[in-house]
Amino acid sequence: MTSKEIFARNLRALRLARGWSQEELAHLAGLDRTYFSSLERQKYAPTLDALDKLAGALEASPSAMISGQLQG
Repeated sequence: MTSKEIFARNLRALRLARGWSQEELAHLAGLDRTYFSSLERQKYAPTLDALDKLAGALEASPSAMISGQLQG
């Protein structure tokens, strides 16, 4: 599994665990909803800035988001 696949899986799992829509999480992270959707569908890999914003909104570490070692 690639880092992009792991990231997309973790992103979706964390978002759903919080009961948030893609639009809600994109807004909380300060990202465009269409870009966010593309991340979950593995169309794009996240920039480091986007990774930081999403990890912050989800209260997860950026490294856990791509390594598969989520801590909460």
